[in-house]
Amino acid sequence: MAINYKPLVAVSLAKQIAENIRNAIVDGSLKVDDQLPTEEILAEKYSVSRPTIREALKQLAAQNLIRTRRGPTGGTFVNRPSQEDLRSSLTGAAMLMVSIGEFSLSEIAEARRELELVCCRLAAENREEAQLQAMKEEIAKQKDPELSDVDFCASDVRFHRALVDATRNPVLQFVMFAAIEALQPATNLVIFRFRDRAKILAQHERIYKAIKAQNAGIAEKAMAEQMNYLCKQYAQAQKWRRERDEGAQ
Repeated sequence: MAINYKPLVAVSLAKQIAENIRNAIVDGSLKVDDQLPTEEILAEKYSVSRPTIREALKQLAAQNLIRTRRGPTGGTFVNRPSQEDLRSSLTGAAMLMVSIGEFSLSEIAEARRELELVCCRLAAENREEAQLQAMKEEIAKQKDPELSDVDFCASDVRFHRALVDATRNPVLQFVMFAAIEALQPATNLVIFRFRDRAKILAQHERIYKAIKAQNAGIAEKAMAEQMNYLCKQYAQAQKWRRERDEGAQ
């Protein structure tokens, strides 16, 4: 077996430097739009080569923590990541955790249940017409018997996204982004063959009507019913996958 002899020391140094600069950004020592020293100065301060500094900066750039600008007023600056950048990173991490088996379907369902119950309560209190209209439109789409399973899953995601948006709580919206945009689609594609679309639709209608009426108790009850139902379908899907994999061996 061939061994890939990578420069481990250099990579380790680059990682340490990247973490050191990242910590300075996180703790506020480096502010948004602050300019970092040049590669030459950083190499001198850390007593490393410029390629090692470049590797460290690449790692920071990959995390959207810094940006580079060319020209007379150019340089490397501390970045302000957009919400979209942060959400994309969060979604990517969540999808990776699912793909490597770190999150089971039942664990995802349990987490979604607790989080979406909170969202139901806040949505009932804070919803605006725009979110209600978005939920209503998705329900109308889900009533179409010609809607494919893939499109039904996509509509399901949009319905829950509108519900989370109705909380009007930016922290919940951020936290739930991974659950809605990454975890829910991943689980939908596994259990679509086991769930009853008519049952999901009826649950969505009850959730929507309760939120519209600002009845948090009924909204939470309908959401709990849907999450409990999905937990059972996840268990069935996991059993099916396990039996399928055993049969293929």
